[in-house]
Amino acid sequence: MTSPNRVEVPGHPHTDDAPDVLIIPGLHNSGAGHWQTIWEQQLPRARRVDLGLWDDPHRNTWVGKLALAIGRAERPVVLVAHSLGCHVVTWWAEYEAAFNATVRAAELSNVVGALLVAPPDVDENPVDRRFTRFAPLPTTILPFPAIVVSSRDDPYATPGQVRRIARAWGAQCVDAGAIGHVNARSGIGEWSFGLDLLRQLAPAAVPARSDPVPITPPVSVFPWASPG
Repeated sequence: MTSPNRVEVPGHPHTDDAPDVLIIPGLHNSGAGHWQTIWEQQLPRARRVDLGLWDDPHRNTWVGKLALAIGRAERPVVLVAHSLGCHVVTWWAEYEAAFNATVRAAELSNVVGALLVAPPDVDENPVDRRFTRFAPLPTTILPFPAIVVSSRDDPYATPGQVRRIARAWGAQCVDAGAIGHVNARSGIGEWSFGLDLLRQLAPAAVPARSDPVPITPPVSVFPWASPG
């Protein structure tokens, strides 16, 4: 019986080699029309991490829920986080690094990459007081490939702030254009540009399309792993 959450593409079954895709929303969860909800419905092996307390987040509770989901996975995992969910991922990595000071977190978990979309400012001038619960910004370099996505008119962080966040995490920073907070209000539907980024991190996570959608937003990539 075919799972209702799986897209069957002729010639690209993506049944055995697809990693688990853990979707990590931010405040208020991700509702109908949000690209995270669409991806959960369409991508093989995608599932949402139920962090709970969606309107009243507690950092350690959220991080613990993510740690449990990662620990229960029986195959490689790629993390797809939005907004405050990005800080959940990096705090999880911070705690892993502290708990296992002599062993890299990547060697202790099966996380193969992370797509971190529109992380809000939690330190300099946070728009929502609840963001401060995730301050200070974790500065542990992520032990797996990561892409941070910035929007030019995000009300919760300036492009400069997002670039600094990406630098702190050792991630690539990608400019996705002016699309607000990259949520349902942005009107981006399934967000094919984001799917292309996810495909770069974990090719088997995204079924091949018979009618590829051109990637139209102007893109700038800042690979912080390189000098300068």
